[in-house]
Amino acid sequence: MDDTVANHIVCIVMDSCRFDSFQAAHTPNIDRLGEVQKRYSYASWTAPSHNTFAMGLLPHANPTKILASEVYKDEYTDWEMRTGISGIDFKTFLPHLSLPKVLATLGYTATARVSMPVLNPSTTFARDWDDYRLMPDHNMFKEMAEEVKLPEDEDETNFYFFNLGETHYPYMLKDETLPIISGVHGVIKKMNNAATAQQMEWNVFMTNDRMKMLRDAQIKSVEYVDRYVGMIMDKAAKGRTHFIITADHGDLFGEDDFFGHGPIFHEKVFEVPFVEGKLK
Repeated sequence: MDDTVANHIVCIVMDSCRFDSFQAAHTPNIDRLGEVQKRYSYASWTAPSHNTFAMGLLPHANPTKILASEVYKDEYTDWEMRTGISGIDFKTFLPHLSLPKVLATLGYTATARVSMPVLNPSTTFARDWDDYRLMPDHNMFKEMAEEVKLPEDEDETNFYFFNLGETHYPYMLKDETLPIISGVHGVIKKMNNAATAQQMEWNVFMTNDRMKMLRDAQIKSVEYVDRYVGMIMDKAAKGRTHFIITADHGDLFGEDDFFGHGPIFHEKVFEVPFVEGKLK
């Protein structure tokens, strides 16, 4: 490793955000980083996708005419660009394959704030962070952004990882007629409550108007997130804060008779937005 001053890194994962929902949103702050790419998640739901993030692998570009193992190799060396520190490659991540552990050896303080209960502090993903917390509500990006400190002091280098619930069902909607989704509404705590288990019939729930309402709500949620990305950007140490903004997977709004994500194989579940870089 060299003596270059390392970058702060801010990684923002918009849970369940589809690529086309992001495209439809007005995101002036995120757009400052450059053109947003369509990339592909390694998994179709939160837990396995985040475990991949913890290994240092971000959504991939699905390149052709190349050995898959070479794609991994390139993805690990990308952390040289993100940190501003040379000498990082796949071997750097062995044997633990833990991004927060690697960053700790490089002098980073690694902080994670997560919104989804499947990422609670007892899970594998929570391992190796200096400061880890499951937020009490899944719509608390504003509070996460308020915590961020990105000082100019070259002796302090921070890695912030944020899992955001705003873009996850029910997309900040307060609508008691929407069905309950496990992992968002505290279903585990209410598992013995018969009313909690009740779900709408498919033909009752899956109307064109409702699906449009939910997609529009996700688009508005992205725009809400962009506002607080701007707050973090205002705090960014000039010239040495690297942003990564992406999603862990997409969502289905009734396409091909699917709703949601997880045990679904569909292109819209795997297509995610991705952009990274420093402010222009």
